[in-house]
Amino acid sequence: MGIFDKAKDLLSDNKDKVADGIDKAADMADQKTGGEYSEKIDQGAEAAKEKADDLLDQDGQ
Repeated sequence: MGIFDKAKDLLSDNKDKVADGIDKAADMADQKTGGEYSEKIDQGAEAAKEKADDLLDQDGQ
């Protein structure tokens, strides 16, 4: 098992933590930009969470 497989296993066991991390990063980016790009940041965060779910679910197939 390679390092990426181990990382994927670790992340798949902690999907909620991955989503929380994405939300925290989005909140920080929104704060740093003074809310000017809130809509775009939210869209990007949702897309990142969906992609992370897709990647982590592939391992279970």
